[in-house]
Amino acid sequence: MNKIRKVFSGRKGYLRLWLVTFVVLFLVATGVVVTIRSWYAASLKPLSSSSQITNFTVVSGSSVRKISQDLSQAHLIRSSKAFETYVRANLLNNKLQAGTYALSPSMSVSQIATKLKKGDVAKNLLTILPGKRLDEIKQAFSKAGYSQAEIDSAFDPATYLGHPALASLPKGASLEGYLYPDSFQKQFDTPASTIVRESLDEMNLHLSSDITSGFAQHGLSVHDGITLASVVYQETGDPKYQPTVAQVFLLRLKQGTAFQSNVTANYAADLAGVARNVNIDSPYNTYLHPGLPPGPIGNVTASALSAVAHPATTDYLFFVAGDNDVIYFSHTAAEHQALIDQYCHKKCGE
Repeated sequence: MNKIRKVFSGRKGYLRLWLVTFVVLFLVATGVVVTIRSWYAASLKPLSSSSQITNFTVVSGSSVRKISQDLSQAHLIRSSKAFETYVRANLLNNKLQAGTYALSPSMSVSQIATKLKKGDVAKNLLTILPGKRLDEIKQAFSKAGYSQAEIDSAFDPATYLGHPALASLPKGASLEGYLYPDSFQKQFDTPASTIVRESLDEMNLHLSSDITSGFAQHGLSVHDGITLASVVYQETGDPKYQPTVAQVFLLRLKQGTAFQSNVTANYAADLAGVARNVNIDSPYNTYLHPGLPPGPIGNVTASALSAVAHPATTDYLFFVAGDNDVIYFSHTAAEHQALIDQYCHKKCGE
């Protein structure tokens, strides 16, 4: 102890103390910087050596964060944060183009970002995007070169009698909500019905016993579950919020409270070809009619189906999507209005 006191005694001792402290902090900071740089450099490398192709779709209007999260969930990159950082650092955030791309885990972040920037989309594919109405999906088939007669035949549920994905489809109902979103290989002679059947096959895979039993636990038939999943997806495509959004609707359904969901009224207005409004006279308008709408209002994703089968264990009754794309949940109408006043001006028309 005497030796230590002698070393740091007096003015010179304090200078030595500060010098030692500075050196230690500098070394720590340098170590942190080196560690972060090493992590970033490693995260930009290919995820693996696998050359297996994945058809990855960038939906029009998707943010860089959403694209990076989707790439990570598709097991195409090491880190969503590293991809997002790379894109922003290279000023590419407004240059990534929508479309379906043929990507593999053997591609680096730089290669993937360049492909998305150039719009180097995959060829010979027909893509059914998530959250689309049946009429919009038919338009995609029309743009792919199919005649109206072939489209009408391919979208007729009677063409797929006995298909397990349609076991719960009510008599007289369309395929609305039952075509699973994905990209499908299309050659010049591929029948439209082949693609529709492949989409139904995928839907059936996602209607697993886990999902259907989850629906049943909440008193929902498979058709009801798909219908609610379509509403949940239209409210938010972010899997992070979907279970809680599903919880809100399920609690409202249990209590007999109207959903009051804008997306259901929007669906009715879009089909009628009129301006969107919450007063439109339609059984799909959940402002006017309590309970579920008569059927799905668009196609669904695995995360939306899972959210309805396994909702959050919360007890919220309200939610609002803020202008910052964050969803805020509340228990009372007063809390809900306060959140609207605070976070939702542009989206809520204020």
